[in-house]
Amino acid sequence: MGRAYQNRKDSMAKTSDAKAKVYSKYGREIYVCAKAGGLDPSGNLTLRSLIERAKKDQVPTHVIDKAIEKAKGGAGENFELARYEGYGPGNCMVIIECLTDNPNRTFGDVRQCFTKTKTKIGTQGSVSHMFDHLSILMFAGQDEEAVLDALLMSDVDVIDLENEDGMLTVFAPHTESFKAKQALAEAFGEIDYEVDEIQFIAQNTAPVTGDDVEMFERFMAMLNDLDDVQDIYHNVEPS
Repeated sequence: MGRAYQNRKDSMAKTSDAKAKVYSKYGREIYVCAKAGGLDPSGNLTLRSLIERAKKDQVPTHVIDKAIEKAKGGAGENFELARYEGYGPGNCMVIIECLTDNPNRTFGDVRQCFTKTKTKIGTQGSVSHMFDHLSILMFAGQDEEAVLDALLMSDVDVIDLENEDGMLTVFAPHTESFKAKQALAEAFGEIDYEVDEIQFIAQNTAPVTGDDVEMFERFMAMLNDLDDVQDIYHNVEPS
């Protein structure tokens, strides 16, 4: 499970390292989160986790503060989550998550990425049933048994628990992210998470070969160039 997650992270590295894109992504997410759940990170735990993640990705403080200040005004854009699914180059399965203030524009932009690579956007649920929607928590530690006991005692449905290079990774249903973190905090105190994310993880991966490799890279680059695109998940094995 963890290896699939790491593979996805590795495959995304080529197309998600532009600083402006990263700043824009976090700025939009923080704005939406603060507007919906409150401006104070101590009371809005989702916002606190998001800010911590942004700092780990080296997002400057002024970008974070600007997004929160914007949410404080109450006015401004009304972003909503839009999720698109389909089959990309090499018949790979793709899920694209967006935050948009204009769903019609965003759908048109995403569909054009499929069209220009001679692939097909699907309907909701067309490929997502082949992914697991998981909370992923990675932190320094060695005692798998103690972590598992703490989670099970709090009725967290642990999907997987990995121990690699001194790092423990917990996989749980995305709906149990808060409950898992609360259980770990009660058992071990404040934890500095290396990874604290909710992701779609492909149940099975497959290679893209031949001419489809270049087309897949073009497809990913086109999607990453769209301002509304926040995250892209796929089942392609990294080369």
